[in-house]
Amino acid sequence: MQFQPSNILKPYVKGYILITVDKDLINEVFYPSGYIELAVNLAGPGATTTINGRPIAMPKLEVMGQVTVPTRLTVTKGTKVLIARIYPFAGALFLPNPVSDYTNDSLDLLDITSNGSNEFYYDLLEAGSIEQKVTVFDRFLVKKLKENEKTQKKITLIEQICNYISAQGDSFDIKKLSDKYGFTERYIQKLFSNNVGLPPHSYYTIQRFNKSLELVHRMDLSLTSIAYDCGYYDQAHFIREFKKFTGLTPSEARSLHAVG
Repeated sequence: MQFQPSNILKPYVKGYILITVDKDLINEVFYPSGYIELAVNLAGPGATTTINGRPIAMPKLEVMGQVTVPTRLTVTKGTKVLIARIYPFAGALFLPNPVSDYTNDSLDLLDITSNGSNEFYYDLLEAGSIEQKVTVFDRFLVKKLKENEKTQKKITLIEQICNYISAQGDSFDIKKLSDKYGFTERYIQKLFSNNVGLPPHSYYTIQRFNKSLELVHRMDLSLTSIAYDCGYYDQAHFIREFKKFTGLTPSEARSLHAVG
C-alpha cells in the first residue's frame, strides 16, 4: 500500500509505503534505489539487512542511507513495515549529521537524536489504523522540515544539480557541472557528501543503474542494447557496474525477476 505525503512535504518526500511480508524471505537482493528511507517495524519479528557481508538487525526507527554495495534482506513472514521514502537531495532536512554518515548503513534514529524521535516512535506504534500511523509519520517529518527551514534554499540548489546530473545520459563531467553552477569541484563534492550521502559521480552511476534495472526487467530487450542505451562503454562495463551494486550480473537479475 502507498500513501501520499502532505502537500508541504511533496517536494521532499516521495511517499509512504506499507510492506507486508507474506512469506519468509532469505537473502533477497536489495537494489540501490537512490532514495533515503526511514522505516518502522509495525509487526512481526522484523528484518536483517546484510550490507557488503555485514548483517544488521533492523533497529526500531531505521535510517537506511544510500546503498552502493551488494545488499541482502532476510525477513520473517508476518513482518509489517512502514517506510517513508525521501528524495536523495532532501535527506539533510530530516536527519542530524551529514547524510554520508548513513551511507551503506542501517542506523537507529533513536540512538542518534532524542529530539522528539522517541515520542514520535511510540505515538506511531500506538496509533490505530494504518492511515493514522501515516498521519503521525507525516506530522513528524513536517516538524523536522520546519526545524530546518534555513536549509531549504540549499536543498533547492542540490535538487537542481541532481536533476541536471540525471539528465546527462551518456556521461558525467564534474568540470562541466562546476562551470555550469559556478562552484568549485571540491565544493560540489562536499555539498553532495553532506546532503546526498554520495559523491556526484556515484549519484550519477546509481541513477544510470536504476534506469538499466528497469530495462533488464523487460525480457524483450537484449542486454547489449541496454548497455548502450544507458551510456555504458560496452557490455563488460555494464556487467561490472551492475555487479558492483548488487553482486549479480544483469542476466542473473533478469532470471530472478522472471522467477519472482
